[in-house]
Amino acid sequence: MASERVHRFEELQTRGFIDVNFEDSAFVTFWWRQLIVIALALAALIYCVVQWPLPMFIALNGLMSLVYLVIVIFRFYIMFRGDLAAHGAIVATQTELDALGDPATLPVYTLLCPLYHEAETVGQFLRAMAAMDYPLDKLEIQLLLEEDDVPTQQAAEAARRQLSHPESIRLIVLPNAQPRTKPKACNYGLRQARGEFAVIYDAEDVPEPDQLKRALAAFRRLPAETVCVQAKLNYFNPRQNLLTRFFTAEYSMWFDLFLPGLAVVNSPIPLGGTSNHFKMAALRSLGGWDAFNVAEDADLGIRIARQGYTTAIIDSTTWEEANSRVGNWIRQRSRWVKGYMQVWLVAMRHPLRLLRALGPWRFFCFQVTVGGTPLVLLLNPVYWLLTVVYGLTAWSLIPRLFPQPVLAMSMITALVGNLIFVYLLMFGLLRRRQYELVPLMFLSPVYWVLQSLAAWKGLYQLIVKPHYWEKTLHSLADAPARAIVEEKRV
Repeated sequence: MASERVHRFEELQTRGFIDVNFEDSAFVTFWWRQLIVIALALAALIYCVVQWPLPMFIALNGLMSLVYLVIVIFRFYIMFRGDLAAHGAIVATQTELDALGDPATLPVYTLLCPLYHEAETVGQFLRAMAAMDYPLDKLEIQLLLEEDDVPTQQAAEAARRQLSHPESIRLIVLPNAQPRTKPKACNYGLRQARGEFAVIYDAEDVPEPDQLKRALAAFRRLPAETVCVQAKLNYFNPRQNLLTRFFTAEYSMWFDLFLPGLAVVNSPIPLGGTSNHFKMAALRSLGGWDAFNVAEDADLGIRIARQGYTTAIIDSTTWEEANSRVGNWIRQRSRWVKGYMQVWLVAMRHPLRLLRALGPWRFFCFQVTVGGTPLVLLLNPVYWLLTVVYGLTAWSLIPRLFPQPVLAMSMITALVGNLIFVYLLMFGLLRRRQYELVPLMFLSPVYWVLQSLAAWKGLYQLIVKPHYWEKTLHSLADAPARAIVEEKRV
């Protein structure tokens, strides 16, 4: 009986998406056409390098320098546009919040909450959900728990009983089946959800209490084709150590500057992993999440754009726990980068179809945002190595790789580009009034090294175990940070 139940679960939760959207699933990492193109490109590259080694390396260097330059200009332009357009995020006024009407008339809101090995955080999480400024009888809080994670099940049940409206909490136990990923759990919850709207929250999340109402107000203001609004994410433990300081700066830049800028210029928006709010009907029409994509959030954001829908950013923050341990951070970041590569490979199975669906401008934005992000992280160590080797040996071959035009682009990217990225990190912190963290951003190249290490690990895993979901450990914040969580909840 148990084996039949697991088989049926796999059929519904994994085969279901694949059968409907097989070409949009990361179940197969490299499409056969892509393998042919990669093989032909590598063969042509090897042949040209053997025949004309120096001209080919110069050409490759020039191409990569141009790509770097385009990405730098694009990032600065996007963040500049987001900052000019009233920060690029939807701000719900008190009048709009009041216009939502009697709490008894509010729509049912489903909160999808996938938890795995979160026995220590589930109590804190449920208190944060109960503190939401939304009628509890209009909330459907789904705790999506794995069958073999008994400690979290027991902790969730104990925490649920302590709430004033325990009937709002549904403990849903997923049968033990592969792939064991967050999107698989969300799909399981989606099939049983009864809300008109849905949102995803992670185990360590502490959203601002009125976030659900702000999302509803945004949906009412925005056109019907807006089917998703993404809240901003930031961290409640930025000062725990140097790593959390860098992580906070990165998130402040990404969610307060970059994603709002993408929304302003009508670009596809790769969603964050949490606090994305959906119209339930549209989410179901999109097929939910791809259980085999480890960046299911970014993947869904791109599919939203491909189907002619739009995403907006709302001015509401969900507080999370920043990774404070290097190994744990690399596991998380390598999964994100691997997922971005999966998203790019899936979307580019039919480049012309993608171009027609997005249009030239949004197609370009997709390439730079989703494709360019892992590409830069993978290429950075190559240029760092060239710089170190030349500094130590003055090898005469290296300057020959940089004729005048290539050298000019490289110098602009290396000097101006890096300064721009440091400035944007600082600007994001200033927006969040994290003034004491600003001077540390001159040390951000140390953080970039960690990003590149994680990217290469992600590329390796993309080849050998593409669907493996590396679990991120939580509850690593120190006591002062936990006190901040309680303050934000109140």
